[in-house]
Amino acid sequence: MYRSLKKLQEDLLNKNITAHAVTSHYISKIKEQKDLNAFLEVFEESSLDLAQNIDHKIASGQPLGKLFGLVISIKDNIVYKGHYATAASHILEGFKSPYSATVIEKLLAADAIIIGRTNCDEFAMGGSNENSYFGAVKNPVDKTCVSGGSSGGSAAAVAAELCMASLGSDTGGSIRQPASFCGIVGLKPTYGRVSRYGLIAYGSSFDQIGPLTHSVDDAALILEVIAGGDAYDATCSQKQVPPYSSSLYQEKKYKIAYYRNAVEHQGVDEEVKQATLQAIELLKEKGHEVDAVEFAELDYIVPAYYVLTTAEASSNLSRFDGVKYGYHAQEAKDLEQTYKLTRSQGFGKEVQRRIMSGAFVLSAGYYDAYYSKAQKVRRIVADKTKQTLEDYDFIVCPTAPTPAYKIGEVQDSIASFLGDIFTVQANIVGIPGISLPLYKTKSGLPIGIQFMAGRWQEEKLLALSNSLMQ
Repeated sequence: MYRSLKKLQEDLLNKNITAHAVTSHYISKIKEQKDLNAFLEVFEESSLDLAQNIDHKIASGQPLGKLFGLVISIKDNIVYKGHYATAASHILEGFKSPYSATVIEKLLAADAIIIGRTNCDEFAMGGSNENSYFGAVKNPVDKTCVSGGSSGGSAAAVAAELCMASLGSDTGGSIRQPASFCGIVGLKPTYGRVSRYGLIAYGSSFDQIGPLTHSVDDAALILEVIAGGDAYDATCSQKQVPPYSSSLYQEKKYKIAYYRNAVEHQGVDEEVKQATLQAIELLKEKGHEVDAVEFAELDYIVPAYYVLTTAEASSNLSRFDGVKYGYHAQEAKDLEQTYKLTRSQGFGKEVQRRIMSGAFVLSAGYYDAYYSKAQKVRRIVADKTKQTLEDYDFIVCPTAPTPAYKIGEVQDSIASFLGDIFTVQANIVGIPGISLPLYKTKSGLPIGIQFMAGRWQEEKLLALSNSLMQ
């Protein structure tokens, strides 16, 4: 099927195919590949209506939006008016959203076709998509492996060609790591580049919505559509959105840094290490200057990230109480029991762990020892990263320390946290990062290479990514 929106749009305009036929094809493909567990729901009726509307516009010569014909899925933590959204949690069972996220409004205004909602780790907490109330998502490259997380359903859906693109959310690598595991492009924009209004919050100062696609072209065009200011989100920047899709072909030579201690880190799989060194050689061959720099704070990033995000999660998730919407424990006799039973039955084990950790680090006796210390680490990491990006255009490193591992293989939460070691930096600092599917292991599993740039430097980041993907 189509791996490029440009090609699809040409065929639609030349009347070689209809949007209705394309959407129907994807719907039947999703049904065929149900065992991947990538989709939680297919919006069959509404997506075919949207497709029919596009066909009507083409036939009658009406103006079309930038994304016309793009069949896109959305992660189950982005709300869409009149459709269910559960954040892959039992506690939001039966919740139908009364409004749409800003990104959804923008997709619809650009004539995209939203085909369904994809599975994810519950409340976006996890790196393997095994924490979903609805079960793990299988990796289409090797169905015995995890798809990555938390946007694992989105990555699997794109990689298995069940849709052309997907919107995910990235709090500490949740777009880039599953993109790496499934062999596609995953882009996390600068914090504040895309509105978070209508994204079910996990860590509000970290969360960012971004695209998962087959090509850099499509990622650039989707970002161009969904980026920009929003009166509903005070953290969203009013900065003008550059024409990302038309600035992809710049043959500039850049200065690129890599962290020697990241590439040589003991947790990095040997094949991932070799792939990263190959990427560094490729950059040099293309005429870029690549230097090794030290990043002494590498091992403090993950602990600081988990202290801060669990603190934010414990606050954000306090609204789910079984009173206003979602799951309600029927056997509760009074208000206190309603809270206790609903939350202990509604939230999964990992989410409960993170809420408890967050409440602990924010508690009176421990606030200074944990939370305020983690904020200081965040500041040091931000300053150090900013310093590096003043001297260099990009930082390159592996997206994840390993390729996709077997479902059920990693049982220890702490071990799974270390899978975020290279991705959380971009979220802590608020800079953009992208994972590119440049290499594979001997057994054929994808290996993603990550590039990070300074704040608001998506244009440059996408141009370099495009030249490497050629």
